[in-house]
Amino acid sequence: MNRRYYDTRRAKTERPAAAALTYDPLGTAPPEITASGTGLIAERIIALARAHQIPLHQDAGLVEALSRLEVGTVIPRELYTVVAEVLAFVYAVDAEAAGTNER
Repeated sequence: MNRRYYDTRRAKTERPAAAALTYDPLGTAPPEITASGTGLIAERIIALARAHQIPLHQDAGLVEALSRLEVGTVIPRELYTVVAEVLAFVYAVDAEAAGTNER
């Protein structure tokens, strides 16, 4: 018996998206959007982050929300909680890297 199996899931054809934030961990100002884009621009943002060993965090909903804002604006209060989760992730990655580098 000859059987064929077909993957009925749709191929993901969405363009990649990325956003970058900057913040002063010792300051009081909220994070600011420093870059945002889709397609080739998103790929460049990601490549630069990797080249400079900046932690990457995947959150499609957050990227979508940030991409609606102008570069140079601070994040709105509505996004504080989700951005705080991302910053906690970044702190954990930084702490792990610092522990690795000390050995």
